[in-house]
Amino acid sequence: MQIGRVVGQAVATVKHPSLTGWRLLLLQMLTAEGKEDGEPVLAIDNLGAGSGDYVVASSEGGAARQMMGHKDSPVRWLVMGICDSWTPTVG
Repeated sequence: MQIGRVVGQAVATVKHPSLTGWRLLLLQMLTAEGKEDGEPVLAIDNLGAGSGDYVVASSEGGAARQMMGHKDSPVRWLVMGICDSWTPTVG
């Protein structure tokens, strides 16, 4: 699990059938210090996270596919929670 910030939303008219009906968010993953950690990732969301929200995300693709009920989905990241507040660690 990792903290990320919602930086955008993806819309695709042509996509893998398993992604139909799922919100697709762009997440910028963050380090414990609050710095950007790599490139943004695409995640599924059924919790309603919005732009600028901090979320708890997981890269456990198996859990995402199980939640979707589709064993052949190409999904890897999923939003597991929306943070009420988050303060980066001061090093």
